[in-house]
Amino acid sequence: MPEQALYLAWRPMRFEDVIGQEHITRTLRNSLKSGRVRHAYLFSGPRGTGKTTTARLLAKAVNCADADPGQRPCNSCAACRAVNEGRYLDLIEIDAATHTGVDDVRDLRDKVAFAPGEGNYKVYIIDEVHRFTGNAFDALLKTLEEPPPHAVFVLATTEIDKVPATIRSRCLPFEFRRVAVQAVADHLQSIADAENLRVERPALELIARQGTGSVRDSISLLDQIVTNPDEKISLELAQDVLGTASSEAVRALLDALVAQDAATGLDIINRAVDAGSDPRQFGQQIVEQLRNLLLTQTASADLVVGTEEERQRYRTQAEGLSPALLLRALRKFNEALADDLGSWQPQLTLELALVESLPVAGAKAAMAAEPVAQAAPAPESPAPAAATSPPARPEPESGPPTEAPAEVPAPSAPETLTLEQLRERWDNVRQAVEQQGRSYVPAMLEHVQVHDLRGDLVILGTRRNFHVRLNTPDAREKLEQALEGLFGRPLRVRVQSIETDPGDGQIDPDDPLVASALAMGARVSVQGSAEKGD
Repeated sequence: MPEQALYLAWRPMRFEDVIGQEHITRTLRNSLKSGRVRHAYLFSGPRGTGKTTTARLLAKAVNCADADPGQRPCNSCAACRAVNEGRYLDLIEIDAATHTGVDDVRDLRDKVAFAPGEGNYKVYIIDEVHRFTGNAFDALLKTLEEPPPHAVFVLATTEIDKVPATIRSRCLPFEFRRVAVQAVADHLQSIADAENLRVERPALELIARQGTGSVRDSISLLDQIVTNPDEKISLELAQDVLGTASSEAVRALLDALVAQDAATGLDIINRAVDAGSDPRQFGQQIVEQLRNLLLTQTASADLVVGTEEERQRYRTQAEGLSPALLLRALRKFNEALADDLGSWQPQLTLELALVESLPVAGAKAAMAAEPVAQAAPAPESPAPAAATSPPARPEPESGPPTEAPAEVPAPSAPETLTLEQLRERWDNVRQAVEQQGRSYVPAMLEHVQVHDLRGDLVILGTRRNFHVRLNTPDAREKLEQALEGLFGRPLRVRVQSIETDPGDGQIDPDDPLVASALAMGARVSVQGSAEKGD
């Protein structure tokens, strides 16, 4: 007979064994003590957080024969033992994923009228109830409205928004939460001790993080790692089995991001993937670390779950990382996880996320521009000593411009940026936006014109309602990144409707409608101007 899986062997047998859901188990136990058992419950929450397990505990408790309601379920009476062994006839479990039709619900409705055969209540557990069709929900609604006194319904779902409001309003709702990492790690530690497994605490915490708050998934991962009960499970072994990158690789990548060193970051990503790390797991680790940096930078490192040494490292990295770069990196790597990381080149999305997180000019260009910017004021220091006469003062200042273009020719362009230059290179701006990734912005830019340039503010105009969607933070960020990469200077963007632009009285003669009107002898009249009489 095959050995039972750990998550089945360690399924909670009492309400006290359910971890992380005390707000639910306490309410259910109090209702049992007072004898106020509802006819319908709705359990919602992420997978593996104890919804079905709690439903079975409730089924045992309402049929338990223990004299003390506070001790139910007792796991010793005939009803409790029958439920534990899966042979209790008055506990009916229905998988809504396979019984979605209205005929299945009608069959349930016909049988629910019969009295229980063994206990006091017939308990119906409908798992993944959101998979029911609309007609199936309608058929279930009448039963929930007027249930027989011996029936208890427990509906479980991971997508509460798909359950109709009419069903939700007739049930007592309970929302299950993801369990904290430390609570899951403590539970895994107790299982490892009871099973005589030698697992290091850092390995258990890694398993708990990979479980993402799901107790069942975390126990399954522990079962996956333990191939030999006599072998000691270290952090390195857990990382190899789970396909996660080492903590040193993630820390090194964040250091490269702080230093804006794209070359080192790309090398770290490729070495981690070549070493066997799963790209998706690696990306999740990066996002988790960036989130910890965000919490440290905006609030406090005390919100981060970890040791004091790890919190201090987050503080150091957060000080060297600008808020804008951190937000951009967190957004890009989070978007990378939604892309296909199982293609023939799985690390490509992570590489793109790293490069797009850094300034558009590139990390090397940014680092190379800093010495030039710092070296430019240097010739001014000998100027006071050499300035014995007025004609001698301009000579030191005219030297650097002749040397600077030889190394970095771009810095001189931003100072002389004109509206004509911006309009001439507008096609290049659109191409740069297209290279940033899939987005609705490039298609909308086909209908946008460069309207005006006021200092560092680029005003774009459109005759449609595109200005509403192009004025979103994400669209403006893409445009400003493209402009900064092409012109070497930060520029702000504002998109407005030309027709509603106050102060703009010009009409575009290239507009087909205007050209047709002029060809027919029409005259241009600007409303509200001095020539209104024309």
